[in-house]
Amino acid sequence: MLRRFSSAAVTVVLTLLSTACLPGGGHRMSSAPLTPEPAVRIYDTKARSFVTFRQFADGIASRDLVFFGEQHNDPTTHAAEHAVLAALGDRRAHVVLTLEMFERDVQPLVDQYVAGTVSEKDFLAGSRPWDNYPADYRPMVELARVRGWPVIAANVPRRLASAVSRRGLAVLDTMNARDRGYVAKQNVCPKDTYYEKFAETMKGHSAGGGPPTAADAAAMAQMTDRFYEAQCVKDEAMGEAIADAFARAPKGSVLFQVDGAFHSDFGLGTVERAKRRLPKASSVVITAVPVADLTKPDVATHAAKADYVLFTRAPR
Repeated sequence: MLRRFSSAAVTVVLTLLSTACLPGGGHRMSSAPLTPEPAVRIYDTKARSFVTFRQFADGIASRDLVFFGEQHNDPTTHAAEHAVLAALGDRRAHVVLTLEMFERDVQPLVDQYVAGTVSEKDFLAGSRPWDNYPADYRPMVELARVRGWPVIAANVPRRLASAVSRRGLAVLDTMNARDRGYVAKQNVCPKDTYYEKFAETMKGHSAGGGPPTAADAAAMAQMTDRFYEAQCVKDEAMGEAIADAFARAPKGSVLFQVDGAFHSDFGLGTVERAKRRLPKASSVVITAVPVADLTKPDVATHAAKADYVLFTRAPR
């Protein structure tokens, strides 16, 4: 049997998705009836059972750090993110939203927008938002603005990660003080389980964007190592941004981090880097898995990835 969102969660999702811009930054709410078909099933991997949205929200709201690993191109995943953020806000007095989708050098502009001192037009012109920002991330940022929650641009600037992918971690020592400040103070990049998973994904990218000798095993190994170092730099930057934001937040705050699933699945990547800096903080990992048929989710394949697996109906 498919489980629906609780009525409150459905209301949150539909409200956020139906919100439209009005002149002057106002909003209006759709009056459409709240009668959606089921769009998500939530699997609690510790309880080994499917749970309702309310049970899920109650379960995660007691943690200090909530990591949501998304599929960037899945609308239902984004709807679930918005609902989770709202649910955390209903259950905790203070929330901090941290996003992979904004880079650390635009934090001052993010702060100004959240504070209402710059227009959305100027914010978008200077913050390099992802192409899918209007539909998929704007609702979370707008909810944070309304509720007075900090929004943290957590990722390392792309140009700096790109430099690492070309020249390795040693390039960090050549950066000027300003650029080096956007990178984490500590960058650890061991060849561990995370590396093995990363190298496995790289096997499908050996041709195309790599160097001319990418077909050669040695050249491919070098390219994988450099790209992995860039991945570590991203994770370390986000881990540091999370730790710094949590340290600044009022006591009792919950921090909600949204990133691509590879950054947080299995408690690796960004999760591991954040927890290294916050060893006493409790955490929970969520991963979203789009499937063609919600009545037949492959639980066995995905259960090890997270504390909760959100199976969503994949776009047709």
